[in-house]
Amino acid sequence: MKITLLGTGTSQGVPVIACNCAVCKSTNIKDKRLRSSILIETDNNILVIDAGPDFRQQMLRENVSRIDGIIITHEHKDHIGGLDDVRAFNYFQNEPVNVYASENVQEVLRSDYFYAFEKVKYPGVPEINLHTIENFPFQINNDLITPIEVIHHRLKVFGFRIKDFTYITDANYISDIELEKIKGSKVVIINALRRKLHLSHFNLEKAIEVLNKIKPEQAYLTHISHQLGLHEEVEKELPPYIKLAFDGLKISA
Repeated sequence: MKITLLGTGTSQGVPVIACNCAVCKSTNIKDKRLRSSILIETDNNILVIDAGPDFRQQMLRENVSRIDGIIITHEHKDHIGGLDDVRAFNYFQNEPVNVYASENVQEVLRSDYFYAFEKVKYPGVPEINLHTIENFPFQINNDLITPIEVIHHRLKVFGFRIKDFTYITDANYISDIELEKIKGSKVVIINALRRKLHLSHFNLEKAIEVLNKIKPEQAYLTHISHQLGLHEEVEKELPPYIKLAFDGLKISA
């Protein structure tokens, strides 16, 4: 299984034009981050987790020509804002794109992209097949996917485990029951927004604390704001098994 980090950034603390911090001025490509998303390639599927506003750019950069499914973690715009651009895959695959999401997420999708779900559709609108997921394992073309329910302030958000790989984004709390689902993963990707505490995201210290409980062989931090600091400087502070993720990073799991 191959994982590609499509984006490792966040709309929280997005650099503004006037920002003059070291990260915003950095020439290191690893400090330039699109909204968080990953591409997973297995023997059975090409899957994407989350389709934020940078979805089209990410698909073009990685030369993705087919998608078997898009899995949505939660309904915030930085994770669903690019779904309109599935219409290119509709055209080349000659079929709707399968989107897997909770009922709460589907309610938002039907509102935000109402034109894709009307009985009489305008020609060329995105074609989407919605599949309801709950906090139970489900399959996509023989790949078993286990949701991990985490808390994002007061919102329930899904992370996902596929085989020995787990992906968690937008979390500030994971219960012991859900942590047990993650344990045994060889590779874990988890969010670490910044150094200071945050209302709805793990900061760097809390992310490391959670990873020390899980004890994967390798871990990566994602959903990073420019407030965390420069990639090369932050990496020097991390335990040997933890690294900062960056856009375009490819991992075998």
